[in-house]
Parts: sequence; structure tokens; C-alpha cells
Amino acid sequence: MIASLLKRKVTLLACAAAISLGACSTNPATGEQSFTAFMSPADEKRLGAEQHPKILEEFGGAYENPELGAYVADLGARLAAASERPDLNFTFTILDSQVVNAFALPGGYVYVSRGLLALANNEAELAGVIGHEIGHVTARHSAERYSRSVLVNLGAGILGAVSGQRAVADLANLGGGLYLKSYSRENEFEADSLGLRYMTAIGYEPSAVAEFLASLGAQTELEARLKGSQADPNALNLLSTHPRTLDRVREAQQATGSFAPGRVERAAYLQRIDGMLYGDNPDEGFIRDRTFVHPLLRFRFTAPPGFALLNASDRVEGKRGDELAMVFDGVRETSGVSMAQYLSGSKWTQKLQLTGLQGFDVNGMDAATASATVQTQQGTLGYRLIAIRAGGDRVYRFVFLGSPSTLAANEEELRRTSYSFELLSESEAASYRPQRLQIVEVQPGDTVDSLAARMPQGPEQLARFRVLNGLESGTPLQSGMLVKIVSE
Repeated sequence: MIASLLKRKVTLLACAAAISLGACSTNPATGEQSFTAFMSPADEKRLGAEQHPKILEEFGGAYENPELGAYVADLGARLAAASERPDLNFTFTILDSQVVNAFALPGGYVYVSRGLLALANNEAELAGVIGHEIGHVTARHSAERYSRSVLVNLGAGILGAVSGQRAVADLANLGGGLYLKSYSRENEFEADSLGLRYMTAIGYEPSAVAEFLASLGAQTELEARLKGSQADPNALNLLSTHPRTLDRVREAQQATGSFAPGRVERAAYLQRIDGMLYGDNPDEGFIRDRTFVHPLLRFRFTAPPGFALLNASDRVEGKRGDELAMVFDGVRETSGVSMAQYLSGSKWTQKLQLTGLQGFDVNGMDAATASATVQTQQGTLGYRLIAIRAGGDRVYRFVFLGSPSTLAANEEELRRTSYSFELLSESEAASYRPQRLQIVEVQPGDTVDSLAARMPQGPEQLARFRVLNGLESGTPLQSGMLVKIVSE
């Protein structure tokens, strides 16, 4: 209640400060006054259309599964039809990303990742997520956030000077990042309330929202354990861009009013995602425990013991607690240059004072290594750099970071990682298969342990099965129920 009153006060002040701009309007979704002076509905539509291809490029493109895409689009369309802005002609896209994420652009562009589809356990949970994103669009939260930021930057004096002028200079240059930042608590509360309104209007169970958030929290904790660190609040996932809590969802339910029980559609949903790609897209390589394999470029390497790996589109990152980190990537470099010459004279190392430069051989490939130290506010940071030419102009690079003493203590393990880099034959590369979700029916005698054991081996295997299926510790399985496992 206090937060809502404070928001109204701030909005009224903003409207009063910019009254000559025709700054405020009644929000069609909430019925309240919104300060959206610097982004009109036409701007929202134009900007969404301009940013859509950039979002696809940044987040791995659309997941190529026409049937699943049509299913999500149909669910989104039904939710949008129950909103206050069914005229927006929404576009719903599954992003080919394993990161659990969902967001929306102004003008009706809504995105969910296949990582989110894998974590959800029924259609009602997915409806809650999509309904929440539709709520951000119908409540014009991007327009409101942008307009407030412009007002702050302009200041009261400048505001009078631009009275009557259009202050949206070049919104297209803002990029998609503006819309992936966290909304205010009030915006999130409104989107929660609107999402609940839309999903229950078409008959879905409202408690599914809280159940999905519980799974999301468990997934975030599991990932933090696998990385050997605390959960990163700045990581680009659904919790960072939409910092929602179970308490706030329940608060939204109470404020919106009681809802009748609705349908969940678990079996129908699980059948839809059966066979969906899970984890990394093979076009960008994939991680198998501590080993990274790239079937298309035909190479692999194994990180030191205790390392957790993360695959990005242009690099592989690794970490062991807070003591040792690794970055691996590949570049094009003129052939004929030795790797020792490359390390000593490339832009990659030009800001470092190298020591111990030496060339060596890695499985028949020219390689070189060197060390460096840099003084930081936290103390001395050590680097171990390794470059390997894998034929022609392709060069692969490792950087290990840690204190000089830590790097020295792990010298043998770093050396083994260097020598583990090898090129694969065509048949070896073809033997690696991407992981996919498989929906199985629990048979008499099946247990959480036995089903988890059917998944590819890796750390926290039992926990991964529980999180994937939204099962709390100790929750028994029932014969006949459908569950998700990962298969190759």
C-alpha cells in the first residue's frame, strides 16, 4: 500500500513538472496515471520492430521447432486476448538459449527461452510467465521507465526549454539492454497482478506462478553450487531481470482478489517439450562435465579438476571457487607466425609484461605459453596465457587467472589442460550428440535415484533431476506420473 501511494505521488509530481508536454495519460491496463511523455505508443511499436532482430542475434536466434513455436504463440495469443490491449498484435518467440529467461520489448514482442520451457512443469506455469511479460507491455512499463530517465537527465530548467518538442532523439540506438534491466518493484507488482488476471481469465491455476518461482530459486541455488560460489545477482537470467519473490506474488494475488482453481495441463505440456534440445546448442559446442567439445570445429579439451564451465557464444569460461578462473576462446591469426611470436607481439598481450615465454608442442600443434602479473586494488593478479595453432589461421587461447601462488601450485593441472586440447576426426566429432529432454512415465519400482541415474553423469545429478521436475527433497514419485530426464 505504501509503495503504491509513493508511486502515485512520484507520478503526479512528474506529470506536474512536464504538464506542458502532455506528459501523462491513463494507463489502459491499470487505470492509473502514467508518466510516458517521451515514448509514445507509436514509438513503442517502431522500437520493438527495430530491436527484434537484434534481440534474436544477441540471444542465439529463435529455436527452430515450428510446432513448439506455434504452441507458445497460441498460448500467448490467448493470454493477450484477455488483456486490455489485444490490438497490439503481439509476437511470441522461443529463444534458442539454455539460460532461464523471459522478457518483453515495447510494442508487444515477448520472449521465453527454451531453458525456461525446460524448467517449467506445466502449461499453467508457462502461462504465468508469459502473462507477466504481457503485463509489462500493456502497462507500458518501458515507456514509463524511459520517460522518467529522460526527465531526470533533462532537469527542471531544461524541461521548460524543450516544451512542445519531441525528446525521443534516437531510441533505436538504445539497444535491447534497456529492456532487460530490472523493473521497479511497483512495475513488477503490476505485472504480477496483470499476469494473474490474464492467466486466470482463460482458466489457469494461479498457484502455478509461485510453484515456478520455487523451481527457479532452486535452479539458481543449484547453479551457484555447481560454480562453487554465491548466486550472481548480475547474471542475465529471470531472477536478475525480474527480481520477483514468492511473497510478492502472494501479495499480488491478495491485491487482485481471490481466484477460482484452474487447470494445470501438466501432461499436455510435457508432451509438447518431449525431445526439445537441452543445454548448449551443438553449433556453439557443449559441455560434458569438465570437458568442452565443439563437434563443428572438431576439437575438445578438459578443464582442471573442480572447475565448473560456462559456454558463451564467443568463449568458454571456467571457475573453481574464488581462487582460479579460466577463459578460452578462438581467433583468426595470419598463418606462418609462430605462437611464441604471437604471444610476444599481438594486441592480446600488448598491455602485459610477459615473463617465461616459451614455445612447445601440443599433440602435433605449435603452441606457446607465458606468464604476467597485474597490480589491482585487491592485490597481485597472475596470468597464465597459452596459444595453440590448430592449423591454417585458427588459433585457440587459454587464460588462467589467480594469485601468482595459486597459479604456481596448480601449474601441473594447467599444463594437463593445455595438453588435453586435441582435434577430433570426423567420426569422433559425430559421436557427440546434443542433450535433449525426454519425458518418461514412472514405472512401479522407479525412484528418484534410479531415474536420475538414467541422465548423463555429472555433479549434483540427483539435485538436477529434482530441480528439473520441481520435486522438493523427500517428495516421492507416483507410478504413472510423467517426469523429465535428460538424454543424449
